[in-house]
Amino acid sequence: MPFTVTGLSPEPFRPLFGLDEAALADRRVVRVLVDAPASAPCRVTLEDAEPGETVLLLNHEHLAVDSPYRSRHAIYVREIADETAVITDALPLALARRLLALRAFDGDDMMVEAEVVEGREAAPLIETWLADDRIAYLHAHYARRGCFAARIDRTAPRP
Repeated sequence: MPFTVTGLSPEPFRPLFGLDEAALADRRVVRVLVDAPASAPCRVTLEDAEPGETVLLLNHEHLAVDSPYRSRHAIYVREIADETAVITDALPLALARRLLALRAFDGDDMMVEAEVVEGREAAPLIETWLADDRIAYLHAHYARRGCFAARIDRTAPRP
């Protein structure tokens, strides 16, 4: 089953880009200087920020649904994030290199499946779940910290 991994839109975060520390603090956002490779995965670009780059650490509602699974958690967003990442039939390296918690939701936004899997081994599970008509979409989380990583959907067939 073909699948598409989608990052968050940069639009809600743009007003935060370039704000000074006091203005960020007023919004409960922290600017972080990345000091190690593969330590700050951006939820917009679905890439790890590079050492020396800044990211914003903020609380984000990634599952704004009317079900018990409504959820928010801390995420990183690169201040240079300009465009939503959309990747088909593969996991971006930022996900593939990490332990993931995959969660499958039905059309009523109720969780129907959940599993922890190494990112590099996740594609077969994703494909199997998306072949199940009960499942409407998946969310991937970075398992160790519990943070939302990306949404995964069936790839629309081409006309």
